[in-house]
Amino acid sequence: MASAANKGFMSNAGFVVTDDGVVAFDALGTPALGAAMLAAIAKITDQPVKRVIVSHYHADHVYGLQEFQKAGAEIWANSKGQIYLNSDIAQERLAQRRTDLAPWVDENTRLVPADRWLDFKDGEAIPFTLGNMQFQLIDVSGAHSDDDIMMYVASDKVLFAGDLYFTGRIPFVGDADSKAWLAALDSMLDVNPKIVVPGHGASSTNTQVDMALTRDYLEFMRKEMGAAVEEMIPFEEAYAAINWSRFESYPAFDDANRINAYGQYLVMERESLEGN
Repeated sequence: MASAANKGFMSNAGFVVTDDGVVAFDALGTPALGAAMLAAIAKITDQPVKRVIVSHYHADHVYGLQEFQKAGAEIWANSKGQIYLNSDIAQERLAQRRTDLAPWVDENTRLVPADRWLDFKDGEAIPFTLGNMQFQLIDVSGAHSDDDIMMYVASDKVLFAGDLYFTGRIPFVGDADSKAWLAALDSMLDVNPKIVVPGHGASSTNTQVDMALTRDYLEFMRKEMGAAVEEMIPFEEAYAAINWSRFESYPAFDDANRINAYGQYLVMERESLEGN
């Protein structure tokens, strides 16, 4: 979890160098980390950062955007991100981070909107070319968040998956649409990536195996919470009765599992009422 001790550095970002500039994917969780990422890029190439693709507007991926904006980068994001960006929840999270991540997030930290809001038509990918590189932006919104985007670098078969993919740790699920998330995991394999860069955890070259933890966790959560809802067992009673031993040794279990379980209990209640 993001904390003053780790300076908010608990998520991934990445970048691709082309003949005509750099494409970054996400900007990390504080302005200081955004500046550090720009410095790291400058050690690799003299090319400027032309574009930042936002995987989704969650705090640990976007608070560094203001540094990229200062550097002249154009920010692209899913148009559905405007819902979160303009919400009270976004302001509440920023206030919370100003307290919990001080001095790394402070009164000068701000939420940065996209320069270009992307509208995906019927789930179709948005391709673009920069320099010698071809990219595809893949809409997986409604899975982990309302505005999820993945970026596929076709020439190198590298997929930047954002928070739909967690390697070696428990994902943060909350009240996300776990059914849509499982479908999105299937769509990742459609592009047959050689390397997946997850939102959290190490990069993955064995996608089927590394994806299994996230998939198994989501399926287990849906099964257990779905059964509790069907049998009308109160959440506290259901949570205490579940054997979590398959997952409790993984990083982030203590921080995220109860939140995830309660969120998915509500999701399964909603699905039950909707007849899904």
